[in-house]
Amino acid sequence: MPERIATVSRDTSETQITVTVNLDGQGRFNADTGVPFLDHMLDQIARHGLIDLDIVARGDLHIDDHHTVEDIGITLGQAFDKAIGDKRGIRRYGHAYVPLDEALSRVVIDFSGRPGLAMDVEFTRASIGRLDTQLFWEFFQGFVNHARVTLHIDNLKGFNAHHQAETIFKAFGRALRMAVEPDPRMAGQMPSTKGSL
Repeated sequence: MPERIATVSRDTSETQITVTVNLDGQGRFNADTGVPFLDHMLDQIARHGLIDLDIVARGDLHIDDHHTVEDIGITLGQAFDKAIGDKRGIRRYGHAYVPLDEALSRVVIDFSGRPGLAMDVEFTRASIGRLDTQLFWEFFQGFVNHARVTLHIDNLKGFNAHHQAETIFKAFGRALRMAVEPDPRMAGQMPSTKGSL
């Protein structure tokens, strides 16, 4: 399988973002987004997805975190879409359940070429640190639209908002890892009866 590494930049009047991903990495993470709790969550994606992830972001944080968080999701999705190529030989589907103390989340992903997000999460707090928990939906919607994936996220249990978020991002990383892994039985075939994704 060819090297699956991509760098994508996004430059708008609101944000300047560069993302580099290596889908066959070792879980290395380097980020400077200006949003500390988001950095913590992005680290979970890298570590549990065994994806090398480098993100540099400058945004209009003097207004709030919205544009920065959403645009990181968009740029990360674009980088995944570019790195994964035509999807021949991958597993395509991934899923994971992840617990953390009282919290439990499930994430299921399909690199289908069709964007779709179903997110059933009721955070018990409106913010974690200074990060508005509504922005997690914006992050994942940006990712889904530009990675062209179908993504289901369900927080099944939990009363600690930090734990809710962390189980979601860890499960997301694990599901990504499963979905993008080469499937030796596919031997370079397209994982679809349509012949393309």
